Amino acid sequence: MNEDELYLAEQIKSWVWSGFYDSRAANECLDDVLDGDVDEAMLRDLIAQELHKKQAQEKDWPLQTDCDRLDAVFADLHGAMLIALQNAGYTTDDAFDDVGEMHAQQPDGTYRGYCFYHGQDLERAVAGEGIMLSFGDLQDTDEGKAAIAALIISTLQRHGFVTEWNGSVQTRINVPHIHWQRRLARQRA
Repeated sequence: MNEDELYLAEQIKSWVWSGFYDSRAANECLDDVLDGDVDEAMLRDLIAQELHKKQAQEKDWPLQTDCDRLDAVFADLHGAMLIALQNAGYTTDDAFDDVGEMHAQQPDGTYRGYCFYHGQDLERAVAGEGIMLSFGDLQDTDEGKAAIAALIISTLQRHGFVTEWNGSVQTRINVPHIHWQRRLARQRA
């Protein structure tokens, strides 16, 4: 494989093992980044191979994975009036756009804050590096941000996650120990 193919192979593995992308979605992602001198057929075959490997390994996963518990955290946060988004765009800016769209679609007062992780965070989680969560309040006050952070941390801890946060509203919340095992059929956003 050449350098471009190696890079795309790593992207494919990340997409598939994230649990957010079925065959169609992974192929659409590949369409978006195909460029240069690459063996497209080989890369599309790699998607099928990785999906097959993942499906085989899923049979040995525990009934409830860390990702299932994370889904429960995000459901609880949504219930607590937060815009709670998983895999929100690829960058922080993309995720803020998604938060803005969700906020604009609901009447004022529906949400008081937000929590998300984006695609780059997801790549790190799939690689075994934990997950970083961004947060804030819609009034954009430090007091409100600290309250939202406390809510997120207590919710994570209630669901059995260890958290790291230095108390600064300018710093994201880290969940350093998460074993990324998301079943495609169980995905929730």
